[in-house]
Amino acid sequence: MTAPSPAESRAQFLAALSVSRETEARLARYEALILARNQSLGLIANSTEDQIWTRHFLDSAQVARLILHPQDSVVDLGTGAGFPGLVLAILGLPKIHLVENNMQKVAFLRSVVADLALPITIHARKVEAVKPFVAGTLVSRALKPLDQLLDLSRNLLGPSTVCIFPKGRRAEEELRVAERRWQMTVERFTSLTSEDSTIFRLTKITTATA
Repeated sequence: MTAPSPAESRAQFLAALSVSRETEARLARYEALILARNQSLGLIANSTEDQIWTRHFLDSAQVARLILHPQDSVVDLGTGAGFPGLVLAILGLPKIHLVENNMQKVAFLRSVVADLALPITIHARKVEAVKPFVAGTLVSRALKPLDQLLDLSRNLLGPSTVCIFPKGRRAEEELRVAERRWQMTVERFTSLTSEDSTIFRLTKITTATA
């Protein structure tokens, strides 16, 4: 199957998600900033440059529908180029935190945040080094296996914290491993962008008792 052109990818995004013209313009500006720096920073795979709107923007934006309390803090662990957290901020979520320890990518994120005037907090450090606070929602697109994600984010987990983690073909295997050490309520959602992917929404997360 032929990959969609940039225009087709953008059209597919807009067909799947209704956004204002201002939001569309901000996403287009974000796309331009990514493409301008991608070769030097490796922000996204070269093979996905023509499909940013579907492979990256829509894949990130679909997380918004699963956030139970969008007015609370949303913390993106290992955000990289800003997925999904920066996209969620462009969509209007008010309390986005981006965690990234690659300083070149941090500089890129700061430039995008300034360019688009977004109310985002950037933590330029590893996830486990973030100053502890209770997050409303934790998201992470492709940082670590599920068990390791929960371990890294202990300092951000509270009784009401919700975790939304998109996972690929090994999703159920990762879950089985995580459930050896963690107790949680698990909901599964089908990804809008990949039939091989599952999005986990985890609530009531605690360390498993022996």
